[in-house]
Amino acid sequence: MLFDILISVLYGIVEGITEWLPVSSTGHMILLNSLLNFDNVSSGFFSMFEVVIQLGAILAVVVLYFGRLWPLTKDEGKVKLKKSTCRLWLKIIIACVPAAIIGVLFDDKIDELFYHPLPVALALIIVGILFILVENHEKGMTPKMTKVSQITFKTAFYIGLFQVCAAVFPGTSRSGATIIGALLIGVSRKAAAEFTFFLAIPVMFGASLLKIAKFGLAFTGAELAILLVGCIVSFVVSVFIIKFLMAYIKSHDFKIFGYYRIALGIVVILASFIIQM
Repeated sequence: MLFDILISVLYGIVEGITEWLPVSSTGHMILLNSLLNFDNVSSGFFSMFEVVIQLGAILAVVVLYFGRLWPLTKDEGKVKLKKSTCRLWLKIIIACVPAAIIGVLFDDKIDELFYHPLPVALALIIVGILFILVENHEKGMTPKMTKVSQITFKTAFYIGLFQVCAAVFPGTSRSGATIIGALLIGVSRKAAAEFTFFLAIPVMFGASLLKIAKFGLAFTGAELAILLVGCIVSFVVSVFIIKFLMAYIKSHDFKIFGYYRIALGIVVILASFIIQM
């Protein structure tokens, strides 16, 4: 039991770091799973755990950006809706619709076809190259949208289409795909990163509910403890990583993450070959 709790802590750390940096949490989870496994949980529980652990990461976004995400305010003693926040949530919903449809209809098929080391590694490398190319292309250009509030409904939908790539191809990285899409459309790094954080809330919450529904609520005491520990650790780590990323991109581009993705993709390929030998 203690060993499984420690493994859960490690998964929480990896999830909290890789969910928000555009480096693919899936690729890291596959690599971690090839090195360390839980002792006393079923494969069904683990499949659910590695998705639902994202709930802790979601909560970090909600806590850090609560003032911008909460749609209610008080004005002269009356509770009113904030129009700007309602518009933001409508943009988030519009951007999430394409990936949500794909996820609900083809979740099992996508896992069967692409949730394997080689497809994930290829996605890591390809998107890493795209990060470098896009940053080189955008160098010196002035973004048309520097704030999330300037993102139009049309732009939000286009960003959502890039998110579909991450829904279909594990290893693409949801944050990586949406940030690349936003940069190409003319959104600044800061606004692209923040909008990506916000998109994660319905996407990851929906994916977690789907996995829990498939697994059921018949958790053992040990399984519940493992899941809660993973979620709590991913929340704490996510808070620090989100703050780090927003500070980092004030004076740096995303190319370092592109190079890292390429290196990680090569490591995943090598690790899969070694395990098969």
